[in-house]
Amino acid sequence: MGEWSFLTNHARVLACIAHDPGVRIRDIAATIGITERSAFGILSDLITAGYVLRDKDGRRNRYRIQVHVPLQKDTERQQTVGELLAVLVDTKTRAELQQGVEVTD
Repeated sequence: MGEWSFLTNHARVLACIAHDPGVRIRDIAATIGITERSAFGILSDLITAGYVLRDKDGRRNRYRIQVHVPLQKDTERQQTVGELLAVLVDTKTRAELQQGVEVTD
């Protein structure tokens, strides 16, 4: 039986950013088990869709998840990115998301 996951790689990238807003694309790729090119493409999709903002921090990037943005219409009730991440991330980050705080370290 091949490897599979309940979560898409897009959701897994969001979870990586929630855990570490300064995470490098190389580290996202290694954590998820995809190529750097795929990780870059997914991150670009998330930025283009408005789920993530990218800020320059010297030579590095920092990412801010827009927790108030609704998910694409996959469900009857419009859920936000923050509600999804509240299920996927650790307790500290979950508390920040529930308070509406931007996820940053």
